[in-house]
Amino acid sequence: MTQEITRTEHSVLTRQFTVLLSSTRRGARLARLLTTAHMGDWGLPTGPAGQIVAELATNAVLHGRVPGRDFRLRLAVLCDAVLRIEVTDTRGERLPPVPGTVDLPADDAESGRGLLIVGALADRWGVDRGPVPRKTVWAELDLAS
Repeated sequence: MTQEITRTEHSVLTRQFTVLLSSTRRGARLARLLTTAHMGDWGLPTGPAGQIVAELATNAVLHGRVPGRDFRLRLAVLCDAVLRIEVTDTRGERLPPVPGTVDLPADDAESGRGLLIVGALADRWGVDRGPVPRKTVWAELDLAS
């Protein structure tokens, strides 16, 4: 688990937190708890970020799990204006739908709404491939709004 405070090229303070967590339900729960704790410590709203991390971490555990491999959670405040959330797993060949292509599940479906929730809460989100075998699902929240 690492926590860093660094200065960017523009001398604007950037907060960052990165941790590797087990690809288990417990790891996904811990990702959400760590996110809300760091948001609170940084004086930022906890609700949307905690929910986004809960959905992305759960997806990493359910769909991106490779036995014996962890997933990574990264939180970064960029130029005090944007919170970037990244969840990286080691199942790069299995990509989620891209923004704007997520289908609505059937009314009686018990799952399939996670990325719809992320899309509703985040100002932007997407998927980055690599380096092999990884993929990163990210979301950004504008802090001014």
